[in-house]
Amino acid sequence: VQLQASGGGLAQPGGSLKLSCAALGTIDSITDMEWYRQGPGKQRELVASVTNSGDTNYDDSVKGRFTISRDNTKNTVYLEMNTLEVQDTAVYYCRADRICGRDWCKFGVWGQGTQVTVSS
Repeated sequence: VQLQASGGGLAQPGGSLKLSCAALGTIDSITDMEWYRQGPGKQRELVASVTNSGDTNYDDSVKGRFTISRDNTKNTVYLEMNTLEVQDTAVYYCRADRICGRDWCKFGVWGQGTQVTVSS
């Protein structure tokens, strides 16, 4: 099983981008899914999370600007980013707490990262 992230790119301040992260494989269930980011010279930080039932949490720095959502039928999590700021520039990573198939589970599965650059 793997997480495949996409949707990064270049945006101007005030602009928008939408990230997607799909879990690939024969999957029965996924628990919490999260987006992290790591800016230049910074530690990786949790941006937003969503439970299997759709409950969400956000870092204060993105509240009101970013929206995390998921489509359990597609095993995909999204991060819609609006009113982007230069400080949002980072590599964004998706993560799943636990992914289970018929007779296996994997914990702490990370995607490969996608670059988001906010610049005028």
